[in-house]
Amino acid sequence: MPFFPSRRRLAACCLALAIGGILTPAQAQNLESPLTLVVGYAPGGSTDRIARLIAERLGPKLGVAVTVENRAGEGGRLAAKQLRRAAANENVLMLGNPAVMVVAPLVIKDAGYDPDKDFVPVTQVSSYDFALAVGQKLQLDRAMFLVGRLWAHPEEAVFGVPATGSLPHFFGLMVGDALSVQPQIKGYGGSAPLAADLTGGSLPIAIDTLDSLYAQHVAGKIRILAVSGKKRASFAPSLPTFREAGMKIDADGWNTFFAPSSMPPAKVQLLAAKIREVMQDPGLQKAADALYITPVVSSNAETVQMLKAYRQQWEPVVRRSGFAP
Repeated sequence: MPFFPSRRRLAACCLALAIGGILTPAQAQNLESPLTLVVGYAPGGSTDRIARLIAERLGPKLGVAVTVENRAGEGGRLAAKQLRRAAANENVLMLGNPAVMVVAPLVIKDAGYDPDKDFVPVTQVSSYDFALAVGQKLQLDRAMFLVGRLWAHPEEAVFGVPATGSLPHFFGLMVGDALSVQPQIKGYGGSAPLAADLTGGSLPIAIDTLDSLYAQHVAGKIRILAVSGKKRASFAPSLPTFREAGMKIDADGWNTFFAPSSMPPAKVQLLAAKIREVMQDPGLQKAADALYITPVVSSNAETVQMLKAYRQQWEPVVRRSGFAP
């Protein structure tokens, strides 16, 4: 015999389903399986360090183990190509940066992924400044003195950067425009050999991330003349911004979590909210500051807007450079 529920029972069932549908995402305070945070670089770098600070605090909030997995290769692109293939039920995020999500798709004919179609932004967790530094050979302590020096000796406008095609490379071109000089960009195989040549005297000028150069500056081996942020870095309050030094430029980099596009939207929002809670932790902020990392508290919506504005700023710079790997 077919079952025909009474009008009252049917209304009650509908109400229960509606309430369940509304509350389930909000009530899901944990995940059913462990979460993996993928970093596309070897352990020890700034991306890896902030990922590990977050992982140890995120696990208790989600009720599952959270681990960091380093999938180094192809300048971070290997991790992105693997993430795009993740299944819908897989709990995995990638901590990406502009080199992978903005620059590579512009300069590489087939990067192996589409940043718009294959990934969903979750939340930004950190930002970093670029720094302009000189070695002891130049004996300069202010950016304005460098302007006069390069105008008088344009052959000295050699900017060392950690790698060609990196954000410091393109920021170096922006600095050249601000100084009205055409710099020669000299790429290195990372920040360590760049710093070695700068401190050794064979390289006059370097542009790298602030956290990569700051320890050498504190030790007195190099001098940072300006940083690229809109305001001074909290861990380096004595260093002026480029605008304070008379150059009308500012720029930064970021680390943002991305999910594969297959991840259900409710899970993306849950992870964004929980990571935001972690980034508000004073203990994490203090630990990040000690590592020369600037933590960022951002909602999912704010992150989406940031990425849109960031691409509008950098895409013309990258395309105008004509760089091709």
